[in-house]
Amino acid sequence: MKNVYLIADNICSPLGATTAQNFEQLVTDVSGVRRHDDKAMSDEPFFASLFEKDEFVDSNYTKFEQMLIASITDTLKDIGVNLSDKKTALIISTTKGNISLLETEQPGPKLDERIALHTSAKKIAQHFGFVNEPTVVSHACISGLVAMITGMRLIQSDKYDHAVIAGADVISRFVLSGFQSFQAISPELCKPFDVSRNGINLGEGAATVILSAEKPLGEAIELVSGAISNDANHISGPSRTGEELYYAINKAMDVAGLKSAEIDFISAHGTATIYNDDMEAKAITLAGLQLVPLNSLKGFYGHTLGASGLIEAIISARSLQRNLVIPTKGFKEQSGANPVNVCNQLISKPLNNCLKIASGFGGCNAAIILTKSQQDLL
Repeated sequence: MKNVYLIADNICSPLGATTAQNFEQLVTDVSGVRRHDDKAMSDEPFFASLFEKDEFVDSNYTKFEQMLIASITDTLKDIGVNLSDKKTALIISTTKGNISLLETEQPGPKLDERIALHTSAKKIAQHFGFVNEPTVVSHACISGLVAMITGMRLIQSDKYDHAVIAGADVISRFVLSGFQSFQAISPELCKPFDVSRNGINLGEGAATVILSAEKPLGEAIELVSGAISNDANHISGPSRTGEELYYAINKAMDVAGLKSAEIDFISAHGTATIYNDDMEAKAITLAGLQLVPLNSLKGFYGHTLGASGLIEAIISARSLQRNLVIPTKGFKEQSGANPVNVCNQLISKPLNNCLKIASGFGGCNAAIILTKSQQDLL
């Protein structure tokens, strides 16, 4: 099967405008999450990772679209990918898109069209000169990983040589109030996998990765496999057994030809809610990976929804290149049930293979394997 490489990437977040800036902030334990007291967003103070209000002000595009444009622009600046080539795909990952327009615009057909995800995708494609119809992936919180898996499969099918995959989400009153209605928002910095975890922080961010059939010069990171499953359990509550996420993990490892002992670290979804973290721990244990170092980045970025899978996969790729595992900010004490090996400090050691997992509303689960090119390991 054709190899698929990560040849360029960007993370645009409150921590920085490039992947390098973001990674250095994580290494030095800097979080974008802070306390906000904004009555336009919430009647009560809340913790989140948000851009400054004057960060994106181009009236020709919404904030959501400007975030995507900024991320894609940085990713493309040093890469000779021909966007007008029929063999180059554009995939957009998001959960909410322009949903915040509901708060500012009058209802009607014009708003219905402007708020549609395909409208934003086409505007982004036209801005950069893509000739192919863009693809939109909106699959709850696994959207970013599903977009990467889709791009990988399109390249492996020989339909495309390159896939530009970009994801973003904006946090608005509409979005925040939805999570508040579930009583899922933490009143402090979130604590993934901690015994006293009490909910999520939300976050804004955009990320882009370019997948290619062409191996780049120097050390390369491959997207070697990916799998998707569903709990068929509940519209918002995850499986209580973890078996369905385990199916996705097992399938991804099987396709990659890897055993549990060959996984060097796990980038978990780690939302810091009671049920998600418990379900992930059960799935990881079923896969025989409970001793593998594991982290969650939600204490640095908050939950960036449709961008989270991309942001965390890019950080995982950079971790492989730098041989560093980022700690889990907010974690202090392991829960007694299904203990897993949560990193609470920076780990420096040789790394070759990473398992990245995610889960979301509707019971969806995804897993991908990132690895250093085998040629680079020789």
